[in-house]
Amino acid sequence: MRGALFAALIAMAGAAAAETPLPFEVGGSFTLIDHHGQPRGEVDPDGRPQLLFFGYANCPGICSAAFPMMADVTADLAREGVALRPVMITVDPERDTLENMEEILTSWHPEFVGLTGDHTALDTAYKAFSVEHSLAYEDPEYGPVYTHGSFVYLLDPQGAVLTLIPPILDAPRVSGIVRGYLK
Repeated sequence: MRGALFAALIAMAGAAAAETPLPFEVGGSFTLIDHHGQPRGEVDPDGRPQLLFFGYANCPGICSAAFPMMADVTADLAREGVALRPVMITVDPERDTLENMEEILTSWHPEFVGLTGDHTALDTAYKAFSVEHSLAYEDPEYGPVYTHGSFVYLLDPQGAVLTLIPPILDAPRVSGIVRGYLK
């Protein structure tokens, strides 16, 4: 099932993708805390579209592919005058704290925003975006390693999900997909 969903999303990433709605409901309202300690929801306060990813700042797995791709797409579109915001919602709130998320995430891109919150607030976001996560194992070098959703969600400035993007795509391909949705 998951492989079929991945294949369908890659197929939708063509030129007509912006006219093709997702075949399922995803997304919704949440209120979390950004790495500056300010409340933040699905709506971007500056009116920017967003690339949203659920992961954790010290992730040695898929996050290490998603974060640089999100940063490169943000930089690429900024050169064209399109302001985009990369956002991560943590699945590891014990380690992704207000004190350490900013340094880690902004090392990828200065506009990167990290979001956290209490378990109830985080669960609301996970459920809205159908994100599952769990502790996979304890790594002696990295600490807790989590399994978690791996799609990047493209949100419009009001927080509506436009599409899901597999993080295995390279930045030029993702930039093209985002451009298609934002024209």
